[in-house]
Amino acid sequence: MSTSMMHSAPHETAPKWVKALPEVRGSYHYQFAMADLCWFRVGGPADVVYLPADKEDLAHFLAHLPADIPLHILGAGSNTLIRDGGVRGVVLRLGAAFGAIEQIADRQLKAGAAALDVRLSRAAADASLSGLEFYRGIPGAIGGAIAMNAGAYGGETADRLRKVEGVTRHGEVVELTAAELDLSYRHNGYDDFIIYTAAHYEAVPGDETLIRAAMQEISDKRATTQPIKSRTGGSTFKNPAGTSADGPKSWQLIDAAGCRGARIGDAQVSELHCNFLINHGAASAADIENLGNMVRQKVQQTSGVDLQWEIKRIGEVVHG
Repeated sequence: MSTSMMHSAPHETAPKWVKALPEVRGSYHYQFAMADLCWFRVGGPADVVYLPADKEDLAHFLAHLPADIPLHILGAGSNTLIRDGGVRGVVLRLGAAFGAIEQIADRQLKAGAAALDVRLSRAAADASLSGLEFYRGIPGAIGGAIAMNAGAYGGETADRLRKVEGVTRHGEVVELTAAELDLSYRHNGYDDFIIYTAAHYEAVPGDETLIRAAMQEISDKRATTQPIKSRTGGSTFKNPAGTSADGPKSWQLIDAAGCRGARIGDAQVSELHCNFLINHGAASAADIENLGNMVRQKVQQTSGVDLQWEIKRIGEVVHG
C-alpha cells in the first residue's frame, strides 16, 4: 500500500462505529483509496482497510468485531471491481504474513491465502511436482482461488486442493477438507462465513523440465490471447453450460453479439479477448459495470444465454 494514501487515525468525519473496532496488532487505514488495490484502478474509498498481523490477530479481530459493522474480503484485487461510491464498513486484506509457501511432505505444498497463484506454480516446479502448472495462467491469490475454484488451461483448484485453514466470523480457527467446500465450476459451495488463511495441495512427482515447459507454454499463450498489460480484471463472465468444456465459451457469445471492441467512455471490451473488459485510463467503475451489463443484454438478445459475472463487484453505486 502506498503510505501517501493512508490515514493513521480516523478523520473527524469517520463513521461513529469506527470507535467500536477492536484493538489489533495489525493496522487500520481510514478512507483508503481502493483504486490502489483494484487491477482496474477504479473505485471510491473504503471506510476502513484492516491488515491483520497474523492468524491470531485476525481471529481476535473477528471475535470482537461488532456484528453490525459490514465486513468485506479483498484478495489480490485481480477479479474485483470497486464501485465509485466506495465501500462502507471494513475491507479486510491479508498481507505478507499470509504469503508463505512451503513443501510439507513429498507431494504436499502449503500456501498462504495471500500468496499469488503464479508463485505456487513456481514453487511446485522447484520441487518437481506436477499438477499446479495451470496456476501460472491465473492472476490472483490463493484465497481467491479457493473462494471461486479458480481454474484455467485444463486445470482447476479442486483438482489438487486437499484441505484449507481459515477463521470463522466468530474468530474460531478451523480446518476444512476440500470435499466440505463442495467445489464446482467457478463455485465454492461452502455456505458459512470463513476467511481462508492457507491451503494444502497434493501434487504428483514430475520432470522439472517438462513442468517448466508447460508453464512457459501457458505464459506464452496468455500473452498472445489476453490483454495482460492493460488495466483489466481477468475473465469477466463465467462460461455457460456448467463447465468450460461444454458448449460455446463466453467470449464466443460476446463476439457473436457484436460486442468485440464495444466502448462506454474509456471502458472497452477487449478486441484481443472478448471476455475481458479494459480501462484505458479514465473509465469509472460505472463505465466498466455498465459496459458489462450491456454485453450481457446483447448476448441474451442474440443467443438467449444469461451470462453470469465472474468478476466480483463490491461497494456503492454513485447516483445522479
